[in-house]
Amino acid sequence: MKILLCVCMFFISGIDAAALHGDALEKLTPERLEAVQKSVMALQKQRVEIPRTGVYQEHRANLHVHSHWSHDSEGTVEEIVAAAQRVGTTVLMFTEHPEATYDFFIDGNQGMKDGVLMIPGAEMEGFLVYPTMSLRGVTPTSSQELADLVRGRNGQLFVSHLEERMDWQIDGVTGVEMYNTHADFKEEKGMISALKNPFRMMSLASMIRQYPQESFATLQKYPASYLKRFDELCAIAPHTGVSANDAHQNVGFVVRWIADDKGQLEDAVGEKLLELSIGALPNSEELLQNKKPGDVVFDMFLDRYENSLRHVGTHLLLTEHSDAAVRECLDAGRAFVAFDWIADSRGFDFAATHGTVRQEMGSQFPLVDGTSLKAIAPLPVHWRLVRNGEVVEEADGEEFTTSVGQPGNYRCEAWLDVAGERMIWILSNPIYIQSP
Repeated sequence: MKILLCVCMFFISGIDAAALHGDALEKLTPERLEAVQKSVMALQKQRVEIPRTGVYQEHRANLHVHSHWSHDSEGTVEEIVAAAQRVGTTVLMFTEHPEATYDFFIDGNQGMKDGVLMIPGAEMEGFLVYPTMSLRGVTPTSSQELADLVRGRNGQLFVSHLEERMDWQIDGVTGVEMYNTHADFKEEKGMISALKNPFRMMSLASMIRQYPQESFATLQKYPASYLKRFDELCAIAPHTGVSANDAHQNVGFVVRWIADDKGQLEDAVGEKLLELSIGALPNSEELLQNKKPGDVVFDMFLDRYENSLRHVGTHLLLTEHSDAAVRECLDAGRAFVAFDWIADSRGFDFAATHGTVRQEMGSQFPLVDGTSLKAIAPLPVHWRLVRNGEVVEEADGEEFTTSVGQPGNYRCEAWLDVAGERMIWILSNPIYIQSP
């Protein structure tokens, strides 16, 4: 039975009281989103440029990205690359869901396009997998066997969705996700319920369209459980921590004009939800301008590629902008994770020195007298120095320096105040200082 729905009231009614039931929905109000937007704009004005010296180039990467090759995404390479350019990303590392109908390594998005380096990969068997060869037809009997196969041929693997596999300890992996956007989303039961309900989706539409990045950012939490496990794994062997965007652009809906006054509400991957009256939409005549039956006349996505890719990124210190350099950097651990929607983190640095010797993130070396750690950021922040999973020192300012008196795995965190709430901004990879 077809349903005809007048949707006007839902576009203008805002969020009802029932929808505001805990979690991120409590932050999804015009007042809160406006305050966050103003706070972010103020931080942008306060930020200073920090030129990066030395042999490394800083490139922003997004890992865990899905395109039309995945069954749950419709994104074209053109729109994903365009979104990457808008947010300052120069490396896209795709992770398609493998299917028998295509080869994610051979057919997947790869090479340089409009200044963005694309590296093909897959989300498979609990990993983000970036092989150097086709894995079509490969059926490993265990996660360890897959890791051995990929790493044995100079590929990279990262344990993905750590919340589902906290007990994993796979020898030889490149690293793990320090943060995964979808892991945050899965905890937001109220928002998930609202976004699955067409009536509530429409009530949220105008607000999300007005504050797209701020709405997406309501998902963000400090990844305490991820970092606890990351620190535990780094105590066993060095692991490179990365952020996972899990970008799909599939949380939302579209309205398609069918004919006359008839429209169709569809989910993000084209599944029909219900029929509706186009004339009932606000500004319906304007929506239909230059459109023909079959065209989309209105859409709303919480996770547009631009919002998802800007939200968090993995910054790489590369010798050059190439596939080989990205792989070398990830193996070495010269990377940090930043929630760049808050502020541009380019120029952040965390390194150890002893005498004239400089040791980058990911470095492993024995403790010597005079060893110190220094961090610098393009904004005044609240610093937290973490040793072997424990916070050992805190400070405020644009720079943080401390002497190292004992061995350990040291990483640092930078926090910012956003609209009255202290939020994590930057997570460094560790520096591994060993016993003499």
